[in-house]
Amino acid sequence: MPTKEQIVHYFYRLFRDAGIEKDMAQYLNALIGIVVLLIVVYILDKVVKQLFVKLISNISNRTKNQFDNYLVKNNAAGLTAHLFILLFIVYALPFVLWDFPQTYIYIEKTVDIFATFVVVLLVQSVLRTFSDYLNTMPTFRDKPIHSYVQVFMIFAWLAAVVYIFTLLTNKSPWTFFSALGALSAVILLIFKDTILGFVASIQVTVNDMVRIGDWITMDKYSADGDVIEISLATVKIQNFDKTITTIPTYYLISDSFRNWRGMTRSEGRRIKRSILLKVSSIHYLSEEEVKELKNIDLIRGYLETMDSEVNNYNKEHNSNKTLLLNGKNMTNLGVFRIYIEEYLKQNPHINNDMIMMSRQLEATPQGVPLEIYAFSKSKEWLEYEKVVSDIFDHLFAAVPYFNLQLFEAPSNVLAIKREKR
Repeated sequence: MPTKEQIVHYFYRLFRDAGIEKDMAQYLNALIGIVVLLIVVYILDKVVKQLFVKLISNISNRTKNQFDNYLVKNNAAGLTAHLFILLFIVYALPFVLWDFPQTYIYIEKTVDIFATFVVVLLVQSVLRTFSDYLNTMPTFRDKPIHSYVQVFMIFAWLAAVVYIFTLLTNKSPWTFFSALGALSAVILLIFKDTILGFVASIQVTVNDMVRIGDWITMDKYSADGDVIEISLATVKIQNFDKTITTIPTYYLISDSFRNWRGMTRSEGRRIKRSILLKVSSIHYLSEEEVKELKNIDLIRGYLETMDSEVNNYNKEHNSNKTLLLNGKNMTNLGVFRIYIEEYLKQNPHINNDMIMMSRQLEATPQGVPLEIYAFSKSKEWLEYEKVVSDIFDHLFAAVPYFNLQLFEAPSNVLAIKREKR
């Protein structure tokens, strides 16, 4: 049975028998060995990768769990195959470079470096698989899992760099960290954004300031939409016009922003909008106007009660009603305000369990603002806007029934006469 040395030197002996010099025969023998090794490695890589993919696919077909599907998606099978191939290369190299021990040392270190990178990439692939899988679960869907993966990968790459340093220099890891200490100022400057993002990411997570899926607004950066990704360095926001705004994570700590999560979790979405009324249209109601307004179903009971109360008061105080200013009176603005509140109470889209009112704000050059403050049951944007529009469509049309006038900025309509040709 041939020995290892005889197998390794098979081509060497053939070359020597052919009259080729010793050194050249050794080089040619090693070259053939390297070529054969590369061919075998290429074939094995393809075969092993296919075996791993097929194995995971078979497991995936037998289970309802999506974890194995994400393993395939993140190329875990391919990286595992590469790792096995690198181990095979490490085992085969001594035979290929039998006559070149010094070259073997250098190539072995190179293979070790490649193996280190493959291991780190494999760890990253598995972590991304966990991240993708956890994001399918309701409990973790709004958590920045990707950010945690990035933090872990920073330490993984740091460990890889330290290992490669010790491999190349044959020095302890403490030498590497001592060099880092000397260059700490430069490192802090280069990795400033990463460090700030890392700290901000922890603060955002611990304080539960932002989650994936939250609607946030940052006017300074024209961001108004849903958070779709929180990473170590950036936060991606999909605006309602489908554009993407990317903001450094630490800006969530250093700048102010509005998170609408409280609204989405509450029992209603706030309606806060005003109607501007002309001050000159506000007046006391005459008996004829009160009588006419009693035909409005929503405020008939209120008007009857108030009319009786006003008449009794004026009789008790012997008020001179030849002038409406005397005694107690109702105004068209006050009655309209009550009408708004009654209209909101009977509106099925308004949440009556939350604050609901119509209030008069301070007069402005544009008139008297009558503000509607209420909460719609629907928090979804399209339905909310429909509810608000329906309410104000009705109120704008109702204003003339109370002999009030809406404020409009004065304008002129100019007719341009077209010249005849």
